[in-house]
Amino acid sequence: MDVPMLDREESKIASEFYAAGFQEFKQTQTKPLKENFSKLFDYYNGLTHFEETEPNAIMHHFIDLYGPDCENCGKPYRTHQASYCVKCGNKREI
Repeated sequence: MDVPMLDREESKIASEFYAAGFQEFKQTQTKPLKENFSKLFDYYNGLTHFEETEPNAIMHHFIDLYGPDCENCGKPYRTHQASYCVKCGNKREI
């Protein structure tokens, strides 16, 4: 599935909202954990117009976590060191 990725600055802001969600949960512990991440959801969904409902998934949508785009299919390599594209099988030289 294609999902909108966050750049370095956007990722930093999202990480702060993510941490704040856990702090809010520690303080209240009265509402379900996911409800404490409303600021993170509002930020990500407002920025990307993609309706994400899982806070941990957003933490995987940081472009810096992945390698460059594949020269053949355009999907990102899974890591910066990856030499094989899992989407199309393209092999790259590192």
